[in-house]
Amino acid sequence: MLCQRGRFVADSGNPSQTPDQTDQASESTYTGSNIQVLEGLDAVRKRPGMYIGSTGERGLHHLVQEVVDNSVDEAMAGYADTIDVTLLADGAVRVVDNGRGIPVDIVPGQEKPAVEVVLTVLHAGGKFGGGGYAVSGGLHGVGVSVVNALSTRLAVEIHRDGHRWTQDYKMGAPTAALVKGEATDRNGTTVTFWADPDIFETTVYSFETLSRRFQEMAFLNKGLSIALTDERPEHADEDGKPLSVTYKYDGGIADFVTHLNSRKGEVIHPSVIDFEAEDKDKAISVEVAMQWNSSYTEGVYSFA
Repeated sequence: MLCQRGRFVADSGNPSQTPDQTDQASESTYTGSNIQVLEGLDAVRKRPGMYIGSTGERGLHHLVQEVVDNSVDEAMAGYADTIDVTLLADGAVRVVDNGRGIPVDIVPGQEKPAVEVVLTVLHAGGKFGGGGYAVSGGLHGVGVSVVNALSTRLAVEIHRDGHRWTQDYKMGAPTAALVKGEATDRNGTTVTFWADPDIFETTVYSFETLSRRFQEMAFLNKGLSIALTDERPEHADEDGKPLSVTYKYDGGIADFVTHLNSRKGEVIHPSVIDFEAEDKDKAISVEVAMQWNSSYTEGVYSFA
């Protein structure tokens, strides 16, 4: 091995070439033809780690989180109070909410329904100050399109504007146009997706990982009900029934403090001290909850 300019260069190739000549040869082959432009969702499939952090178990669960975040945003905006997540027997994940439903009208300049734009175009969404959402989480305008890009199949069902609307996608691309179905008086969105096993190291979801995350989200969103059901037969309980949990905390983070102190010994005072304030003009809000206990260590949790 040779050390050249702060890096190691293997003693291989043409022995008659010096390291400088090798560098020059490499540089001469770096031209405009080496520049690749990935359009649409191709970039996501090419470099998934840039968008979801990894292609391991953490990245797999991130897909679920991105879809659920959209439903939580509806709850934070005051339009939804129920989210149901189901791990289906065929490996898919279904997320259902009772929010307004993803818009289905045509987006100006795109000439496509809003739901198709949201699912196929990066950086397209209602969270960029256009009045769709005052506050939100997730990867703004990226999350659900990334989920679509990294799935072999995705199906969306929307109840909105007095009708049921459906559309299917394969490898990120729509298989047909948005279909307007029967009349309905419901509102909400259902997203079902199958993570691509050629991209992820595993496509087996952890019930414990998801349930723990959803419990945290329920604590942070007062009054929101989040249910998780596992329909995979190999994960059924001893009676053969699907595992299922539902989280709903009307007290919000005050209930979170009660939950924490239930495992930390005796509480010094019976009720949790909590208060909150909001400045709508500056779009700032804060909520604080605390309770002393008999343990020797303190715990401070901050959620931004």
